[in-house]
Amino acid sequence: MTVDISNLNNILLDVLKELGNIGAGNAATALSQIINNKVDMNVPQVRLLNFSEVDGILGGPENPVVGIYFGMEGDAVGNIMFILDLESAKNLVELLFDKKKESSELNELEISALSEIGNILASSYINSLSQLTSLKLKTSVPAITIDMAGAILSVPAIQFSYVSDKVLFIETEFIEENKYISGNLFLIPDIDSFEIILNSLGVV
Repeated sequence: MTVDISNLNNILLDVLKELGNIGAGNAATALSQIINNKVDMNVPQVRLLNFSEVDGILGGPENPVVGIYFGMEGDAVGNIMFILDLESAKNLVELLFDKKKESSELNELEISALSEIGNILASSYINSLSQLTSLKLKTSVPAITIDMAGAILSVPAIQFSYVSDKVLFIETEFIEENKYISGNLFLIPDIDSFEIILNSLGVV
């Protein structure tokens, strides 16, 4: 039987929020270990969105952002995007290199570091999903780009618009002393994989 994702009830959102909490907690722990300082997190917002709503979440299609893009492979397939606004990216770079950054421009070393952090954070969520579902899941090598939100979103839109128009959105805010890092994680499974994940979570 095909699952009607649009009509799933609050049980799904409760399960997904738990996924968000566990993944964000693991991500905060990983970030703390990297910068050797305590990182707190705000409880993430978890929503199931239509793909057409995503650029609005990111401030509009012309808003510049840093996007780190992965493929999800294994028992379920899809795309993962970890997207930071430029201010959060700058704050994260300052934490990683432990120095004040005067310019808003990101150099090659800083972009490489952000890519690796995105990889660690995305892996934290995917590992949490894997533990909750007992599915074997992994992420591909990350690709990072700095561009307008609409341009960044065009990649998964083209690839998956014909099989799924639903996106799992997990918004997380990490806090280290007076620095705030707002990260948006988008999980875009194909429609068959969405059903596999939901069945594994016991929702349907």
